[in-house]
Amino acid sequence: MAGALFSVDSVYIGMEVVIAVASVIGNVMVVWAVKINKSLRDTTFCFIVSLALADIAVGALVIPLAITINIGLQTHFYSCLLVACTVLVLTQSSILALLAIAIDRYLRVKIPTRYKRVVTPRRAALAVVICWTVAFIVGLTPMLGWNNLKRCQENGSISSDLIITCKFENVISMDYMVYFNFFGWVLPPLLLMLFIYAEIFYMIHKQLNNKKLNTSHADPNRYYDKELNLAKSLALVLFLFAVSWLPLHIINCITLFCPERNKPKVVLYIAILLTHGNSAVNPIVYAFRIKKFRSAFQKIWQQYFCCKDTSALETQASDRKEMPTLDLQHATPPLSPQTDIPKPQPLSEQNQKAESPQKHKGQSSLLGQNAA
Repeated sequence: MAGALFSVDSVYIGMEVVIAVASVIGNVMVVWAVKINKSLRDTTFCFIVSLALADIAVGALVIPLAITINIGLQTHFYSCLLVACTVLVLTQSSILALLAIAIDRYLRVKIPTRYKRVVTPRRAALAVVICWTVAFIVGLTPMLGWNNLKRCQENGSISSDLIITCKFENVISMDYMVYFNFFGWVLPPLLLMLFIYAEIFYMIHKQLNNKKLNTSHADPNRYYDKELNLAKSLALVLFLFAVSWLPLHIINCITLFCPERNKPKVVLYIAILLTHGNSAVNPIVYAFRIKKFRSAFQKIWQQYFCCKDTSALETQASDRKEMPTLDLQHATPPLSPQTDIPKPQPLSEQNQKAESPQKHKGQSSLLGQNAA
């Protein structure tokens, strides 16, 4: 039995290492691509960079700490609590970044002509700062007293100098995880994002099916086609996040409401691996679903990893322009080919035309005289 558990622990640690390396490399390439390609520097990709930074921290910081916790290291209570709170901060920042992306996409489709006036780079940066501030407040709340210190002192699982076996459930209160974190800051944003993306798809399909947008006005159709493709990609990111994180939160609910129920260690490891693996999945989604990221990744790989001399990335502005204003009733029709604008005639031709009636009149008078 001990050998089997040792084998499970070894597989878990090995998979955590693979996920950490993939997460760091993939998300560094995401930030790198946005940095060197100007066409990726709009507000949506600003929020994607914020999400990528949180995923880099998961791979570089959280996963090594999770492996350390799995070993059962004896640490001070508040040191272990800080490690657990770091995971909560990064998780909450990812959720809020996804929510900011959803709201940004909604505004781009809802108010396309006023989008760039409403969502300025300064406001986008302010939104990122607010997301991280809220994430720190929510994630560090257990450090302010909502933790298991009193319970550990009552059941004698902690020494007088506050040394404890560092496990997540030993230091984090399940009341906090279920009532405050899950029901307050995880589930409502996920449901709100679900509603927002449903509304985005409804508005886009409504615009694409609008009979007023005929073939003579191709720009709106192309605009909404691009918005639809990007919305599908970002909705897939949201779906993968929900699939990755909901199992662990369901396990936390079972731990709180059914404490006598035994949780298999393998199931717990799978749930943890899903949460960490989500950080490595997003760059793969960007590469396969978003053409700009795919081309940027290929350039980076060829130029910096394969040492091939490639041309620099295009630095043109983003082709995702504002939605053109349509006024079909008052639109000025173009000139038809038949209604040509009269061209100015040379002076000699005008003189010839002016002299021709006089010549014709003179010839008529001569004919009259000859007839008499």
